[in-house]
Amino acid sequence: MLAREDSFPAKTKAGRRKIGMEWTVATRRTVIKAVGAGALAGGLPTPASGASSAAKADVDADADADVDVDADVDVDVDADVDVLIVVEKSSHAVSFYDTASGQRRQTIRLPDYPHEMVVDSRRRFAYVGHYGVRMSSTVGEGGAAVFVIDLAERSLARTIDTRPFNRIHGMGIDAHDRLYALSEEKAVLLGFDAPATDQAPTRAVSAHGVKTHLFALSRDGERAYVTGLLSHTVSLVRPHDASVPPLLATPGQLPESCCLSRDEKTLFVGARKSSSLVAIDARTMKVRRSRKTGGDPLRVYMLDDKRLLVTDIVANTLTIWSTDLRKLRSLPLDGTPSAVSFHPSRPLAYVSLLDTNRIAVVDLERFAVIGGFGTQREPDTSVLLPAAT
Repeated sequence: MLAREDSFPAKTKAGRRKIGMEWTVATRRTVIKAVGAGALAGGLPTPASGASSAAKADVDADADADVDVDADVDVDVDADVDVLIVVEKSSHAVSFYDTASGQRRQTIRLPDYPHEMVVDSRRRFAYVGHYGVRMSSTVGEGGAAVFVIDLAERSLARTIDTRPFNRIHGMGIDAHDRLYALSEEKAVLLGFDAPATDQAPTRAVSAHGVKTHLFALSRDGERAYVTGLLSHTVSLVRPHDASVPPLLATPGQLPESCCLSRDEKTLFVGARKSSSLVAIDARTMKVRRSRKTGGDPLRVYMLDDKRLLVTDIVANTLTIWSTDLRKLRSLPLDGTPSAVSFHPSRPLAYVSLLDTNRIAVVDLERFAVIGGFGTQREPDTSVLLPAAT
């Protein structure tokens, strides 16, 4: 079980207390007020709402934050601790958390509703897409930008204007540190050959779908697999050669997340409304096999050469599947798992729990929750920056 935030010990300059296997640092005052709750169009519960008195750090507080926290937020940058960068979409921010203590060290305020994020290979910059609306079912123009985060300074370095390509959601980066950003509204995959300095996209290709939401990318950046929420398709497109005809597959209804196998020969897709996990030949785009998951497979990740990790936002579980689509193990969670990131050298996963505003830390060898810490509202994608060695 995750430690409750109101059970954290009082913070002192000297003091941290270990609760079970989790180090936690308390804020001076934590008040969570449940004023009302409902159901979103996407089937997720709305978070509790209440007054806000957020911590002062690099940024101003959210005027409409749900969690009232009067907390000290350090501004020193520590190189000797693991730091988790978290997109907090309904706090309209990116925050940096010390994973050992759970302490929020810095927060960068962004325009409303940032969503997906990637980090370059040197861990110099993070790139965040400005989706601009809360959920895929939310009506609106959304945002049209990519935010460039300086990870050394922990600040917003600049903003790349992507207009007229709006509702920027899926983000990817290849082995050459070339950036890709997906416009859901225009169904166009944008490319940035030198994203650290580019002022605008340097290329664009049609994504060949409707309401194109996420994509998987080959390591060399030559192939992108784009999911279409309304066309119920996955499209293989060539980001660097728009003249190559696309190949499309229909894996089921509402395909959202997908990932490539380690050898890049198989594409795994979660078809949400079909409650299915689907394996597709990554070259021919022919469906090889499909299995019912019994829930809502929101995100699909490769764990290793032979195993997948799937989040289910109906059952609130993490499930390990074999690459031949056999269900191996399932782990219940105390919240809705919106996204997962992985430690680069340790068997740890960091699971964003969207409705409870927490990160759950999962030991992948034991397949058990071993800790966690609170976040601001609606944590989504994250990236682990390992301690300097």
